[in-house]
Amino acid sequence: MSILKEKRILLGVTGSIAAYKAADLASKLTQAGSRVDVILTRAAEQFISPLTFQSLTGRKAYTDSELWGGESHILHVGLGHAAELFIIAPCTANTMAKLAQGQANDLLSITALAAQCPILLAPAMDVGMYEHPATQENARVLQERDVHFAGPAEGRMASGLLGRGRMLEPAEVLGHARRVLGKKGKLAGKKILISAGGTREAIDPVRFITNRSSGKQGYALAQAALDAGAEVILVSAPTALIPPVGAKRVSVQSAEEMLNAVLRESDEVDAIIMAAAVADFRPAQVAERKLKKRDGIPQIQLEAAPDILKRLASQKSSASRPRVVVGFAAESRDLLANASEKLKSKKLDLIVANDISAKDAGFDVDENRVILLTPDGKKEKLSLRSKIEVAEIILARLGDLLEK
Repeated sequence: MSILKEKRILLGVTGSIAAYKAADLASKLTQAGSRVDVILTRAAEQFISPLTFQSLTGRKAYTDSELWGGESHILHVGLGHAAELFIIAPCTANTMAKLAQGQANDLLSITALAAQCPILLAPAMDVGMYEHPATQENARVLQERDVHFAGPAEGRMASGLLGRGRMLEPAEVLGHARRVLGKKGKLAGKKILISAGGTREAIDPVRFITNRSSGKQGYALAQAALDAGAEVILVSAPTALIPPVGAKRVSVQSAEEMLNAVLRESDEVDAIIMAAAVADFRPAQVAERKLKKRDGIPQIQLEAAPDILKRLASQKSSASRPRVVVGFAAESRDLLANASEKLKSKKLDLIVANDISAKDAGFDVDENRVILLTPDGKKEKLSLRSKIEVAEIILARLGDLLEK
């Protein structure tokens, strides 16, 4: 998670049973390479100890007792000015009220006033408290001051009641943090459409033809685009993956559905990255009922599936958006020859070629080894690395193309 690496993150923890989630969040931020300083309110200390956070982050966790120490007149300024993002998770209704009113009667609230970085709140409170007019007014005031919100979610509370007020899970808060940090990235103000996953072509109501694509590279591209500040539309075939926080997911099944979704969503986009493994063939006829074994082995006639990149190429030739189109070539032989032919015939600005016969890269694994090709004949070989690292490099090249 390069966007979080070496970032100075200030984590405020307030008095909620959800404070245990803050420990997991602090751990995840630290594992991502962030330097995490924690401030606990007095109420938070009733649920979780400073030692827990010190053990997880390797850094001091601050409490109100520091207000009366030798550095009390500058501690809040130092913490507030050094931070690149201030996350308050969980954030109680009481803390939201104090922040909205500008109160400064503990270390956390004083530091919030001194902070010069974005603030992200992850509310946590019982049913009805978040929806109360007073809390909603406080939320409105804070949002007008450009304070960011992550949640709350709906679910079961510690009280046993069901409703809205649960703190988001740490992984979701982390996603919101990435989005806030990336708002001024290289692709800020750009709208990117990314396709992902392997399409399914129906044989009958229960069977289909598909491929081994897991969607991991496409989802990594979506996350990298969000990290770079882009608005992201993720057109996804079926996959077990969770969409990155902030991406607009459009779910499809077949190549035909993906084509329609891409064309429908592409009018206002600056770039399209077709990372999906779209079927080349599909059954010419789809059985209305489930094919039965007792009826014998069926003879399935195939026909060509829609060629999405070909349609996009025809749009691009008319000087309409998208300005940049990136394709993928997953090949088991003649990698460079096939990728180069696809780059030219589909009028792409960049193609990502990967050898799907490799056992340690490509389909259904976390790493990839690719070659980037451009129309001017340049080839950039990327050694085996994580798919998010591959995605970040592709998005960097995309940013260069958009600048031209």
